[in-house]
Amino acid sequence: MTTTATSGPATPPAGPGRAPRPVRGSGARPGSRSAEARRRRLIAAAFLLPALVLLGALVVHPIGYSLYRSLFDRSGDTFVGGDNYAEILRDDTIRTALRNTAVWVVLAPVTATALGLIFAVLTERVRWGTAFKLLVFMPMAISMLAAGIIFRLVYDHDPGRGVANAVWVGVHDTFVSASAFPGARPGRDSPLVPDADGAFVTRDPVRAGTAVLLPLVGVAPEALPRGTRTAGAAAAGPGEVTGTVWQDFTRGGGGRTNAIDPTESAFAGMRVEAVRGGAVVESATTRADGTFVLSAKADGALLRLPGSNFRAPYAGVEWLGPTLVTPAIIGAYVWMWAGFAMVLIGAGLAAVPRELLEAARVDGANEWQVFRRITVPLLAPVLAVVLVTLVINVMKIFDLVYVIAPGAVQDDANVLALQLYRTSFGTDADPGLGSAIAVLLLALVVPVMLYNIRRMRREAR
Repeated sequence: MTTTATSGPATPPAGPGRAPRPVRGSGARPGSRSAEARRRRLIAAAFLLPALVLLGALVVHPIGYSLYRSLFDRSGDTFVGGDNYAEILRDDTIRTALRNTAVWVVLAPVTATALGLIFAVLTERVRWGTAFKLLVFMPMAISMLAAGIIFRLVYDHDPGRGVANAVWVGVHDTFVSASAFPGARPGRDSPLVPDADGAFVTRDPVRAGTAVLLPLVGVAPEALPRGTRTAGAAAAGPGEVTGTVWQDFTRGGGGRTNAIDPTESAFAGMRVEAVRGGAVVESATTRADGTFVLSAKADGALLRLPGSNFRAPYAGVEWLGPTLVTPAIIGAYVWMWAGFAMVLIGAGLAAVPRELLEAARVDGANEWQVFRRITVPLLAPVLAVVLVTLVINVMKIFDLVYVIAPGAVQDDANVLALQLYRTSFGTDADPGLGSAIAVLLLALVVPVMLYNIRRMRREAR
């Protein structure tokens, strides 16, 4: 057998410490690889440059300038250091804004998230759940300005305009009847004198067999109840105390004082009490013509018209007053953002394994235990996303407060974002203090953003 020798020098084996010689044609040279990497970096930088320019112009530069401007006075010429930040702690209005912002951060996101969770869970099993979710989510399509105008009308103090007070007054009047004659009072030379608790009482005791006249004034004719009749004179009866309660006023003038004239109106449905020794011994209600009849028990007693006859109609709750303005505006915010929370939580709920829920029910857990021990823990990441998103959103709340809160109580409803606007662009503008408030607002938002970033990275890992 013949062995064919290969031409050319043989490649010596690589010994210890000797690098193998590269084989010709096996790959690109090191210089070409570094050139390719530089070319890729340049292409990436070219694509990122517009975004970086916009980021610098719209985010980095304003933040840096705000920090710089916060160290100068109102004019921007005198360096004041941390005086603007100290003013934040000294100013009562800004402290109120800080306190209200804390209330917003605690109440609004938690309430919206809780309602979103309840809506998402309850609508999962009903046939019309999709329609209900659409209705709850619909306010998200409304701008904050429009929502503010809507709720400014909803919270109007007049029950004839404000829906909230119309409902509240309706419920109240169902259990507590209002007077038909608010503002009625004795006239000149009247036999009635003021008594405790807004009541009126006769000067002298009454006697059986006599008719008593109890004239009142002070009720506008158009304010009298519909169907009011003219007053009639009560006939005296033996063993009885009779009388008439009426409006001693004749439209157009004329008429006699403390006497029933033909066109004067009766006060129907008014309660009359006979009081002796501080105790009520007999009572009656006036008829349609204002007359009443008391038994012989009223003989020698004083007649009293209790204050309930003259109680002013219940006007409802002052939703936009100093006490309730912040909770009222938070209610408007929850109305808008509960749908957002419901949609995100509903998407997370759809991904929950149904086998776990059914296994828990098979093991004897009731629905509340399934919800508390399985559904909520599995939805914890989604709930955290919703809660953190709403916290960041609440920190910047401005337009709802500005539109809903009347000018007289805007200081009571003030929040940091609104105070930033008022300080920087208001009548007595102070850009230095406004920049300090902006930096403080950024400092409050940054920890929440960092927490959100860490949480997303942890979930990605």
